[in-house]
Amino acid sequence: MTTDMHLREQICMLAKSMFDRGLTGGSTGNISARTQDGGLLVSPTGTSFGRLDPGRLSLFDANGLLISGDLPTKEMPLHTAFYDTRSTAGAVVHLHSCHSVALSMMPEVDVDNFLPPLTPYGIMKLGKVKLLPFFLPGDPEMGKAVRGLAGKRSAVMLANHGPVVAGKDIEAACNAIEELEDTSRLAMMTRGMLPRVLSSNDVQALVTKFDVEWDV
Repeated sequence: MTTDMHLREQICMLAKSMFDRGLTGGSTGNISARTQDGGLLVSPTGTSFGRLDPGRLSLFDANGLLISGDLPTKEMPLHTAFYDTRSTAGAVVHLHSCHSVALSMMPEVDVDNFLPPLTPYGIMKLGKVKLLPFFLPGDPEMGKAVRGLAGKRSAVMLANHGPVVAGKDIEAACNAIEELEDTSRLAMMTRGMLPRVLSSNDVQALVTKFDVEWDV
């Protein structure tokens, strides 16, 4: 199997896994990954994560020209914003995961640090997650908002919409966005219960030990 075909199969396999576990439904969500030659493979517009076809993924060359496959997701500006501002980005995933969307609607959420420090793993995999305002689906302003962060965040939460996460590769990006949803679920489950969160010393120890992007 060629490297290109392996990446295509991996994208579709991971997307279906997330769909099957209810992390995004219907034709929601989009996913992309860097190819070996600097291009991009992207999920097509209007497609379900549960039924992606490896041979029909949108393929862009290193200059951003669509060279094969179906038309890409209308939220390409989100993806290109991460690739253009984060040199380490090898993949980007966007979901409409229920608990993270619910948490984004809560009035007391910290806009600069969306996820409460409930477990070490959200901190280790995501760093600080920026809560962005609501945009109409497909609005290029979403990409501009990500560019405005100047590559300082690997993950953002689109209010009333869904999370977007960049990772070093497709597996890392998927693992990180799942951690974002898991932490959001814990936050909603314990809301109003005054849970014991990690202390600022605990957070700093994690940041130091695991070299987390944090003070940005």
